[in-house]
Amino acid sequence: MVQGCCKFGVIISKIPVMQSGLSAIMSSHFPDYELNVCHSLEELTLLQLRRADLVLVDLSGDIHQPRSVCEQFYSLLTQYRDIHWVFLVSRQMYALAVEFLMRPESTLLSDSEPVDRVVVAIRQGGVSAERISQTLLVPDYDNLEADGEKIVMLTLSERKVLRLLAKGWGINQIATLLKKSNKTISAQKNSAMRRLSLRSNAEMYAWINSTQGMKELNLYSAYGEPVEWKNIPESSMSL
Repeated sequence: MVQGCCKFGVIISKIPVMQSGLSAIMSSHFPDYELNVCHSLEELTLLQLRRADLVLVDLSGDIHQPRSVCEQFYSLLTQYRDIHWVFLVSRQMYALAVEFLMRPESTLLSDSEPVDRVVVAIRQGGVSAERISQTLLVPDYDNLEADGEKIVMLTLSERKVLRLLAKGWGINQIATLLKKSNKTISAQKNSAMRRLSLRSNAEMYAWINSTQGMKELNLYSAYGEPVEWKNIPESSMSL
């Protein structure tokens, strides 16, 4: 152990520049930490986890199998609750991160977070730190406009219907699941289509599968928040 160190931290990132940047932040602002750097979760050892007070995880390099990566970290979170976990995530992974990585001992930051906010999150620790960065919560209007994408304002009910349609559910199944009439579900679907200026089901499914549709509906978490869907009756799933 480095002379004078009394805490242990781990940095996990596949991107060399992020490894260097996070290491520099820790060296400059938290010299009392002994650090280990891992390229991936597979390099992380049980000894490191048992010693760790802080684990900084950059998920910006895990874009190919985001759900699998989040599930792996979820398993560790449930086992090592004395660690302050700080996750740097992209907007595309935000819904998955909230679903799997949001716990009392974890903090979600944007992968484009300013250095000072990263420092504050680490300094406040797992108890008093802000759980989700405001950078992730505020819509990225500048990027949307730069990409030439139309900003869409769908209602929560419309989003739910489109998410389920995207997963292959029919109107009858969605009505049963949400405990609403077929007429109401159809009306919500049609309302969403009007907001999106879509004239047919084919156009609707094309939009859902587009980059903008995937972002707008957070399709990585198509069935909504766990609490919202955990009491789904098995009978409705088999319709």
